[in-house]
Amino acid sequence: MARLTDPNIRKHLLRDEGEVIVDEVKHHGIVYILPVVETVVAAALLAWLPFVDVDLAWFPFLLALAILSHAGWKTLGHHRDRFVITNMRVFRVHGVLSQQLATMPLSRILDITVVKPLHGRLIGFGHFVFESAAQEQGLRDIRYVGRPDERDLSIQRVVQRSGLRGPRMN
Repeated sequence: MARLTDPNIRKHLLRDEGEVIVDEVKHHGIVYILPVVETVVAAALLAWLPFVDVDLAWFPFLLALAILSHAGWKTLGHHRDRFVITNMRVFRVHGVLSQQLATMPLSRILDITVVKPLHGRLIGFGHFVFESAAQEQGLRDIRYVGRPDERDLSIQRVVQRSGLRGPRMN
């Protein structure tokens, strides 16, 4: 079961090159609101079953099962979606049955935009938009990042420590 729920990001590290994880970012809890609402709706449908005509009870049961399946699928998808900051690069691993990996070396990051909508500012999440020299990139938008300012600072620190932005001014 753990193999299905854990994206196993450690297997993507370049250990022989000295790559270490600086931060592993999971989605903010706000992404689980829709699956929770779907689960409540499915539970309401199941609670309604005793009051439905026996000949038609199969329909709300199958509908509740479909809604629960969708909620479980979305929850698993959000749980397996990870954004990782290492001392050499940033990468994102996501997907349930198939897994996608998008990587960007720190040297290619030209700009990071942190977008914090009003509700995100209130409950503590934001979105990252990465700009790089490449026109097409697999790692551009990282949505629903908890504590985005701290994560942005950790990326800036790693970039600065790697010497990619020039010497620090005192």
